[in-house]
Amino acid sequence: MEIEEHPFEPFLPSSAKVLFLGTFPAKPLRWSMDFYYPNFSNDFWRIIGLVFFGDASRFEVRGDRPCPASFGTRPSNHWDKAAIEGFCSGCGLAFSDTARRISRLKGNASDASLEVVEAQDIAGLLDLLPECKAIAATGGLASEVLAEQFGVAVPVAGETGTIVTGSRRFGFYRLPSTSRAYPLPLENKAAFYRKMFADLQFPISHSVR
Repeated sequence: MEIEEHPFEPFLPSSAKVLFLGTFPAKPLRWSMDFYYPNFSNDFWRIIGLVFFGDASRFEVRGDRPCPASFGTRPSNHWDKAAIEGFCSGCGLAFSDTARRISRLKGNASDASLEVVEAQDIAGLLDLLPECKAIAATGGLASEVLAEQFGVAVPVAGETGTIVTGSRRFGFYRLPSTSRAYPLPLENKAAFYRKMFADLQFPISHSVR
C-alpha cells in the first residue's frame, strides 16, 4: 500500500479569519498549479471568484497565456497562483487539509477512495492563526475527520457548528465539495460559501457576471 505525504505546506496568513480544510489533493498529473484546489476542473476558485467579484473566471488563465514552465506540456488553461495567493493573504483566507498522509484505494482523490493514514493537527494550525474565527470543511470526509478530531457532530450543510479548543471558539461550517463529481450546480454551491462569508462579515459581491 503506497502512502502519500501531503505535497503542500499549510498556507497560514497571520491575519486569516477562516481556515479552509479539504481532505487531500489529487495526484500531481492533474494539477494546474502547486497550491490548494489545484485541478482546473475543480470549482473552488470559481466559487471564490463568484462570491468576492461576481466573476467565476476571476482567477482563470486561459490558453492565450502560457502555462507555468514547471508544468511542461500540460494544458495551458490554469489557475493564476500569484493572484490567488495575493488575494488570500490580503483577504484573510488560510488553507490546509485534514489529512497529512493518505493511501488511495482507487487511485483518485474522491472521498470514497481515500484512507486517512495520519490526520493533520488542526489545533496546532489554529494556534498559528490568532485572528481566526471559523473553520470551513469542503466536503464530507474533511468534515468527518475534523469533527472526530474535536469530538463534535458534523453540522448539516448550510448550518454552523461550534469547535472549542483551549479558550477559543470557532464556527464550524460544513460546505459542499467543489469537485465536479458532486452533483450541484456551481451557483448553488457558491450560495453556501456566500452565506458563510456574509456571516463572517467579509466584503463579498452580490452581482454575478
